Amino acid sequence: MTAGRVVESLGGVYSVDTSSGVVKASLRGRLKRSGRPEDRVVVGDRVALKTESGGWVIEDVHERRTTLARKALDGPRVKVMAANLDRLLVVASLADPPPSRDLIDRMLVMGEWGKLDVQLVLTKIDLPGTAETARTLEEFYGQAGYPVATTSVITGRGMEAFRRTVRSGASAMAGPSGAGKSSLLNWMEPGLALRTLTVGKRSRAGRHATVSSRLVALTHGGHVADLPGFSAAGPGCVAGELDRCFADFRPFLDGCAFRDCRHLHEPGCAVLQALEAGRIRPERHRSYRTILEELSP
Repeated sequence: MTAGRVVESLGGVYSVDTSSGVVKASLRGRLKRSGRPEDRVVVGDRVALKTESGGWVIEDVHERRTTLARKALDGPRVKVMAANLDRLLVVASLADPPPSRDLIDRMLVMGEWGKLDVQLVLTKIDLPGTAETARTLEEFYGQAGYPVATTSVITGRGMEAFRRTVRSGASAMAGPSGAGKSSLLNWMEPGLALRTLTVGKRSRAGRHATVSSRLVALTHGGHVADLPGFSAAGPGCVAGELDRCFADFRPFLDGCAFRDCRHLHEPGCAVLQALEAGRIRPERHRSYRTILEELSP
């Protein structure tokens, strides 16, 4: 057996980085037939390979440390997009387009559910009138428990810190079209030119140039996941786990009177008590309610 990490997936062919270089591999039939989400190979997966009839075959998928998943575009299923990443960078522009807290919250939930470190990256601070918006979002999401970075590829503000973050481990970036995801990476590594996504305002459906997924190695260290359609759909978690995907809810969850508390109107709910006391923002609780309604059968 040879160990490796999947760095690209396209049409059932997987590029796997091994100690001897990158090889092309197919998937063992039993993994194809199982239908289990954990057996679907994605970029970032650690796998075991063997040679067979002159080619490479993926025999096994190792246990995942983290996952990045979204709701499938064609139904209620959850689709795993990548595995074993270290962080999710949720990118939102301060203007052109204006930031959407609803969308930011959805992206934060995606990272939380997959056990990734999550950070909010605000872009375009150089544009007129964005300073107050930046201060508001920094205070709002800082109170909720999330690191917030404010950046500009025009002035360079915050970019060195962004460079240090991305060059450590493996990252994914999520955010709407036009938020500046590609601009951030191209500032750090000119010519990288990751593909961009167009997102519909109503359906959040996206169009992408190709169906391939890649784990792109950066010149001076680190990897960035380039995932088709990732920013176009809702969180991949299930309703019963949603509360733990809100960092500002977690300190209070064990204080609820009922183990299956949904934090809507139940008596003895510690989350609702924290909401009333101002320790959880009303906007965050509204986001929770909205996503919970979408996830509930």
